[in-house]
Amino acid sequence: MVPEINGEGAGRVGLERVVVIGAGIGGLAAALSLAQAGLAVTVVERAAAPGGKMRALPVGGLAVDAGPTVFTMRWVFEELFREAGADLAARVPLRRAAILARHAWGAGERLDLFADPARSEAAIAAFAGPGEADGFRRFRARAAEIYRTLEGPFIRGTRPSPVGLARRVGLSGLGDLWRIQPFETLWGALGAYFHDPRLRQLFARYATYCGSSPFRAPATLMLVAHVEQEGVWTLAGGLSGLARAMADLAAERGATFRYGTEATGLAVAHGRVAGLDLAGGERLPADHVVLNADAAALAGGLFGAPAARAIDPVPAAERSLSAVTVALAAEPDGFPLVRHNVFFSADSAREFADLDRHRRIPADPTVYVCAQGRDDAGTGPGGPEPLLCLVNAPATDAPADPEETARCHATLTRRLAASGLTLREAARTTTIPQDFARLFPATGGALYGRASHGWMASFRRPGARTRLPGLYLAGGSVHPGPGVPMAALSGRIAAASLLQDRASMRPSPRAATPGGTSTG
Repeated sequence: MVPEINGEGAGRVGLERVVVIGAGIGGLAAALSLAQAGLAVTVVERAAAPGGKMRALPVGGLAVDAGPTVFTMRWVFEELFREAGADLAARVPLRRAAILARHAWGAGERLDLFADPARSEAAIAAFAGPGEADGFRRFRARAAEIYRTLEGPFIRGTRPSPVGLARRVGLSGLGDLWRIQPFETLWGALGAYFHDPRLRQLFARYATYCGSSPFRAPATLMLVAHVEQEGVWTLAGGLSGLARAMADLAAERGATFRYGTEATGLAVAHGRVAGLDLAGGERLPADHVVLNADAAALAGGLFGAPAARAIDPVPAAERSLSAVTVALAAEPDGFPLVRHNVFFSADSAREFADLDRHRRIPADPTVYVCAQGRDDAGTGPGGPEPLLCLVNAPATDAPADPEETARCHATLTRRLAASGLTLREAARTTTIPQDFARLFPATGGALYGRASHGWMASFRRPGARTRLPGLYLAGGSVHPGPGVPMAALSGRIAAASLLQDRASMRPSPRAATPGGTSTG
């Protein structure tokens, strides 16, 4: 029996029918916006719960968020909830983190960044000297400038071409557009602000937020620093709780959710999408479809040959990074963990050469640890607690090598031990790139779609509209890019594009003209 959650409008007769494939955050945003607009929305999700990559795993009796863990750009979700007549904070308790993240390089080398930039400047001055604190001030100003330049014409809007972006900013904004340094790499641009290699390494890590190398990603990714400075939030129930809250609200507005239901292909008739075929032979008729899956699945033919021609494929060589994640129930000791912690490799150039050129898990990786039960004071719950450890890895769907996974566990442990952290494990669940390839078919294990390498990469991501009328795209592999808020924005853009196209296709009212004829 297929689990089904019906919203109050699920059976409305005569409404235009929208099927959303995938209850990841992009699909949830699209479903919420379209249900609020009055369309008959059905969300088809093969998993048993909403969230997509925002998933929680049961480990040793604990629930461990095993996907995204950092929540920023709160305004995206406030707007989505407000437009649906609800209040985000009333449904998802939020707390602003005072410490953005704790960073470590080895014994005694530790630096916190704070929500208060003055505290971060003081910490950087004590860590690396007043010159580096001045560089941080200039860096923050540039990051804010880049964000302001791109938010309206690029982040919030449909995918532009380079020429289209120039048109959107206008003549007065062309200077700002040039100053965002699209042709310089992130690693190269950071050298103008930081001489201490540790700080350069710290801020270069933002490239990995979209599965890319800082040695090849554009300097525009400095805007991530501004996004985090504007607020990092902790959610009660984790990010998987946010997904549940959005699904609940969409159901209240009339959307129907069918979990445990797998889509097998798009039905096409008269040159446009006509429905969705499900495993078992059922066909859901649809006037419009929003696909919240990796764009590679569409281009790779997983939804049928006619649909595969709707977008361009993503070459395997241009896939983003993957990861090895270790979800733990464990007792940490020897290092004062806060919620977000980063333990840096001793050699960034070698780390990314391993990842990007040699296509292997680094011999000395940077390790991210999310201590999900911790607050700014670093107070732990006592006993085994939920932890997520993450190491960047190349995307691959080749047969897994158990020895490589074992080596990754060993190098991860050594990197943490270099800063004094030991973990007494009660239980663990490890997910490797090959597992992600199975979870998200046709991706080859890549977690972020196309890598953001080169200034044109962002313009090569698919937009909401496709070449197949009636088919729209959402998710982290399409414009405006990966990450929870960006994927949510993609769903909002998909819904807005659908509604705009729907309005433009309605017959115009008949009107008399001076020539005595009428137009339809």
